[in-house]
Amino acid sequence: MRVRLPADGAWSTVREYLAERLAPRAAVIDEMLAAGRIVDAGGRPVGADTAYVPGMFVWFHRELPDEERVPFPVEVVHRDEHIVVADKPHFIATTPRGSHVTETVLARLRRELGVPTLGAAHRLDRLTAGLVLFTVRPEERGAYQSLFRDRLVHKEYEAVAPYAPALDLPVTVRSRIHKERGVLAAQEVPGEPNAVTRVELVEHREGRARYRLLPHTGQTHQLRVHMSALGVPILGDPLYPVVTGPVPAGDFRRPLQLLARVLEFTDPVTGHSHAFRSGRTLLAWSAHDDWAGEGPAR
Repeated sequence: MRVRLPADGAWSTVREYLAERLAPRAAVIDEMLAAGRIVDAGGRPVGADTAYVPGMFVWFHRELPDEERVPFPVEVVHRDEHIVVADKPHFIATTPRGSHVTETVLARLRRELGVPTLGAAHRLDRLTAGLVLFTVRPEERGAYQSLFRDRLVHKEYEAVAPYAPALDLPVTVRSRIHKERGVLAAQEVPGEPNAVTRVELVEHREGRARYRLLPHTGQTHQLRVHMSALGVPILGDPLYPVVTGPVPAGDFRRPLQLLARVLEFTDPVTGHSHAFRSGRTLLAWSAHDDWAGEGPAR
């Protein structure tokens, strides 16, 4: 990690700043300083009495906590000199965030493909499976990210949820969704709609149904919120309609039955038309008893 010391502040030493801002305990910083594991831009060890200089850069390796390995492979469905499209399993985060750092799709692909410059063009929730687009060249990342920002990507999701015969489908759901930082679940609130989803019925049997979900916007947890609002919450959802989560690390039972099935777009760099489809299946549809039991996800 590279840390730049703020231009304004009352710290007298580098140690004071790092201990206050970056470590849960000052002893962690003291140990790193004593071991010479914090260095300046020239590679020279920073001492406990090194003076604080506004704008100065210091470098160190971040100590990562042990993470529970997600025991499912990330499948690469397409790779060229510009992009990588991965088919991610349930339970693994797309990019490093919070306690998920090494056990993320991005970290795995950087290691497995040997492409340290790989970056994500968008994200999927950790509990959602399916297609994710990554970029190879940092200078091109903005062009691909703008596809999602400008809604130029056709996305289709598949979900398994209860079958409701009285629900008149297809239907387009419009609402305003607000997600407060630090709160697990998002909420529908009064106001101008900022989330739009078309919901279609694909087939049903034994009280369950497969639904095709077409999001026209990209609010956090949008599909999960809208399905719950329709009275057919997605199977395996720990947040909607009732918060029972978060899912504990290492618990791979009953994955959320939501899959990013289709990703279609015109490549902003090459001009080629891309159409990708996930090869995964939702277990609550193909083998409901396995999904409802104690076995791991697939």
